[in-house]
Amino acid sequence: MSLKSAIAKPYAHAVTKAVMKRALDPGATQSAVLKELVRFGGDTSFGREHRIHAVQSHTDLVQAVPLRDYEGFKPYIDRVKFGEEDVLWPGKPLYLCKTSGTTSGAKYIPITKESLPNHIGSARRALLAYIAHSGQAGFVDGKMIFLQGSPVLDRNTHIPSGRLSGIVANHVPAYLLRNRMPSYATNTIADWETKVEAIVGETRLADMRLISGIPAWVQMYFERLLARTGKANVKEVFPNFSLFVYGGVNYAPYRSRMESLIGGSVPSVELFPASEGFIAYQDKSHEEGLLLVLDNGIYFGFVPMHGEDRRPRSIAEVELNVQYALVLYTNAGLWGYEIGDTVKFVSLSPPRIVVTGRTRHFTSAFGEHVIAEEVEGALKDAMAQMPCEVAEFTVAPQLAPSEGLPYHEWNIEFASPPEDVPGFAALMDLALQKRNVYYKDLITGKVLRPLMIRSLPRGAFTTWMKARGMSDAQSKVPRLANDRRYVEGL
Repeated sequence: MSLKSAIAKPYAHAVTKAVMKRALDPGATQSAVLKELVRFGGDTSFGREHRIHAVQSHTDLVQAVPLRDYEGFKPYIDRVKFGEEDVLWPGKPLYLCKTSGTTSGAKYIPITKESLPNHIGSARRALLAYIAHSGQAGFVDGKMIFLQGSPVLDRNTHIPSGRLSGIVANHVPAYLLRNRMPSYATNTIADWETKVEAIVGETRLADMRLISGIPAWVQMYFERLLARTGKANVKEVFPNFSLFVYGGVNYAPYRSRMESLIGGSVPSVELFPASEGFIAYQDKSHEEGLLLVLDNGIYFGFVPMHGEDRRPRSIAEVELNVQYALVLYTNAGLWGYEIGDTVKFVSLSPPRIVVTGRTRHFTSAFGEHVIAEEVEGALKDAMAQMPCEVAEFTVAPQLAPSEGLPYHEWNIEFASPPEDVPGFAALMDLALQKRNVYYKDLITGKVLRPLMIRSLPRGAFTTWMKARGMSDAQSKVPRLANDRRYVEGL
């Protein structure tokens, strides 16, 4: 055991214990955050307009600040982009984080001096929690790779802008710099496929122990790595690979293919980062759900997805297994911001969530409102009964087939197809009916016919994403749509 890993263990226990103490008193922890947000945000243009200085409670907050999505915030963001100070938060942001929007084109999310520690510190907490609960700290002695966007920022405007992972790459703690890969020069390569090849070249002989990224892009890295080295699996290339850190999507649909590439399973840590703030992370491998980051610059609101009452609930009001739309009030200057993700609580003490989908990504052409959690679960169940490997997939309604009833069309790129694709589709359909009673009623009532699979050739999603300008380490394939705008390009 090295000195670094020996020091990491007691430090991890101390940090994790302090975090859990605050998490077990979520109401008081969030009240303290709200108090800080009001103190700083009251004396801004937005704050004066909404009388934020008078806010003393959750009730005051939701009455003073209406809910907004990015389109609602865009006029304020535009003022920030043009250099105006004290608009949403005191002074100017350090950065504007550029991210893709499903309806708004490119979005620019402010990152302030106060909010930057949320992005960096929360990821650190996740790794420390893993060390504290597993007792494994050996990964700190080897190389770590973070598949991410370019750290090169656009400085031709009033405020530097770039992708979140690229911004964070400029603030890597000094103690990680010697362990971190790839090199800065490789990280700046704009074309993703060229970048992956360069990463493979740099890392194939390294003592890689921690690998992090969105599963689809890590999968591509692994495939290129094995093609270059001629090895049977990643474990043969990196014998000490011991921790996979991922976020952005559910890992379950990728697990079979990833473990086939790796040569077995490795411990993993799930993160829930977003441009708007670091929301939650997996703090215990044997516990379901992700621990909310309650004490680091974000005050949360939770809007029930069903019912007419759109009032955001506080952390003290939420219930288990209810679908909520996530609302953020942050020290980056976002107030009543609807982030677009839906969650449900699987634990209240401490508060742990699972991400169930996107508020705008669902299939409900006939009122079934099928969400990501349901399609991913149906796929997982079918794969357990009929083994196969899925590289990527997306689901859309087929409203006007050339013959027969409408149906849900699953566009799937198999890395290793099931032995019987129609039989696999039947298993998925039954699993989806068990998860969604409205879908079941439409099937049994002969309004819809059972789902159908359209098998796509290898590389189809990569080509499609590249054509849409989404070929970078942060881009994700949308799981669901209520129309065919995504799948027509496929």
